[in-house]
Amino acid sequence: MHRFLIVIEKATSNYSAYSPDLPGCVATGVTYDLTARNMYEAIEMHLQGMREDGLPIPESHSFAEVFAVPA
Repeated sequence: MHRFLIVIEKATSNYSAYSPDLPGCVATGVTYDLTARNMYEAIEMHLQGMREDGLPIPESHSFAEVFAVPA
């Protein structure tokens, strides 16, 4: 099983997502949940394409932290 960090960002009228470890793998959606589901499917398709092209599946090296700082 592979695990990849995804980043979901709020845009003006929708959300967008990407994975730092999978360049070119992106998704959008009108809600956060839809964007997350779309990104899951995008990663599945991205990895399938890599397998079909004989490319190695990259290891995930990205991680995230959330820091709380005083306002």
